[in-house]
Amino acid sequence: MDFDLSSEQAQLKDSVERLMGAVYGSLDARQALAKEPLGFSEKGWAQFAELGLTGIPFSEEEGGFGGGPVETMVVMEALGKGLALEPYLASVVLGGGAVRFSGSAEQKARIIPGIVDGSLRLALAFTENQSRYDLYDVATSARRTETGFVLDGAKSVVINGDSAHRIVVSARTDGGRRDETGISLFLVDAAAPGVRTRGYPTQDGGRAAEIAFSGVVLGEETLLGSLGAGLPILERVADHAIAALAAEAVGIMDALHGLTVDYLKTRQQFGVAIGQFQVLQHRAVDMLMALEQARSMALYAAMMVGHPDAAERTAALSAVKVQINRSCRLVGQEAVQLHGGIGMTMEYLGAHYFKRLTMIESLFGDTSHHLRRVGQAGGLVSAS
Repeated sequence: MDFDLSSEQAQLKDSVERLMGAVYGSLDARQALAKEPLGFSEKGWAQFAELGLTGIPFSEEEGGFGGGPVETMVVMEALGKGLALEPYLASVVLGGGAVRFSGSAEQKARIIPGIVDGSLRLALAFTENQSRYDLYDVATSARRTETGFVLDGAKSVVINGDSAHRIVVSARTDGGRRDETGISLFLVDAAAPGVRTRGYPTQDGGRAAEIAFSGVVLGEETLLGSLGAGLPILERVADHAIAALAAEAVGIMDALHGLTVDYLKTRQQFGVAIGQFQVLQHRAVDMLMALEQARSMALYAAMMVGHPDAAERTAALSAVKVQINRSCRLVGQEAVQLHGGIGMTMEYLGAHYFKRLTMIESLFGDTSHHLRRVGQAGGLVSAS
């Protein structure tokens, strides 16, 4: 099987890496961007749109560029290497994915062009205080009225929720809190009366928000997809998010491994570079092996994320997340150990790579959660 990039994909990779080099040329540059009111540069986000990055997953009929999971993988890996702060995952993969998979033709025509040109940013609000990793654990409610719905509830840790213009919200329109049916998706204006947003910085330098909804009046046109059929859409979006995070993690681990090897070659101890000590060489090789295992699984994710069988797709993406999480932990911890004290200082780029890897390890399910899902699915290979 040929895993080489096509010429167009290679050009895309080069373009994004050049953009990351220009925008995130140093840790100081990243720290300055993180202090912007939105937590990133709006000018940088406009550059994403100019390069066509925000339109990659959307079809040409929808106003996008007709890319697929491999193109998204290429972009996310480059964003990982650059430790980008822009809300690409939140707006294009999560919010944009919900619209792409469930929106009507009219909704897509109204929303997607704004995502593509960068003028409209989305966020996906699905996590609640009690829900942990269960997408179906939804207490937020949308009560039916004569003209639409009234939304009440709260969402937690909404990625880039404080910079979004519209928020895709999961809400219960029927059933009990942990029922897998009766969940609907709504596209809510972030500035609508009754919406309260509290943004804050996250440990990895990004942004998230707590969002409360109190008597928010919604029209029929805000419903995405069919009433009560939101969970399969959420699961599909989560699978795409895992594939995107896998590629981002590979980019980070690749950069962190390179940073660590360079450090081993230059740090002197007992009159020689510490990279000459065989035991440290072995640990650097362990990092490389974990990186390559993660790279293989990121490629597998790009292959499987579009699989038509939801059960098979979900089992595959859970297996991907297990390996990505394990590699994130090994590469991150080994990098800190091999660097010594400097590996934990906020003045050093490696520490920020480590923080982002730690965050990725918990996003959309930790290792135990996904191991359990793979087991429940009977594994990736049938016993028969």
